[in-house]
Amino acid sequence: MKCIVIDDEEIARVIIEKLISNNKNLNLVASFNNPIEALKYLNQHTVDLIFLDINMPAFTGFDLLQTLKDAPKVILITSNANFALEAFEYNSVVDYLEKPIAQARFDKAVEKAKLFANSKKELPDLPVTTAVNESKSELYVNIYKRLVKISFDGINLIEAKGDYILIKTDKENYTVHSTLKKIEDKLPDELFLKVHRSFIINIKKIVDIEDSSVLIGKTVVPVSRSSKPELMKRLNLL
Repeated sequence: MKCIVIDDEEIARVIIEKLISNNKNLNLVASFNNPIEALKYLNQHTVDLIFLDINMPAFTGFDLLQTLKDAPKVILITSNANFALEAFEYNSVVDYLEKPIAQARFDKAVEKAKLFANSKKELPDLPVTTAVNESKSELYVNIYKRLVKISFDGINLIEAKGDYILIKTDKENYTVHSTLKKIEDKLPDELFLKVHRSFIINIKKIVDIEDSSVLIGKTVVPVSRSSKPELMKRLNLL
């Protein structure tokens, strides 16, 4: 695949170029420290893949993506994880790499790009509400196009509110455009339990249990009849 690099930092470009040289599927045809110059090149030449830095002064990677009418596949590169969810709002973006980049992770992104390099089919829509990192210990939620990390241990409960969910944590509450079902699939079963059609609770945060309700912090949460046996099974009863 013919590729180019766009990054205003010389050291970063050198590192990416080295990663490219170590991948047999890539052919580096140009490298730019200025996105405007890269745009001029792309208007006259065809490439299969762009390695694009997001954080560039005056004209960002997102600015360039919005300018390109028929963009090739793009792998975004940045040192700021807060842009991850916004990145996948662009159909041309196949992956997102955070600096520093390991060769194995780089090659994995290239392999993904290779699957779509010769296809005009757009990438399927990717979830823009939540993402879970590989350690399975934290959740990322999109709040006004800002990626906020929430530790699983810090979540008290999650409440469904129509097309949104309310995530209550030890420090702050977050309203996210999602469903209870979507977030339930991303939560560890050993820590969370859906106790009602509108509530998921962190069982470690239970303060008190009475009849058909539990107290989580200062919030009384109803427990459905069908969920109560599983809840009692999870508790370490004396």
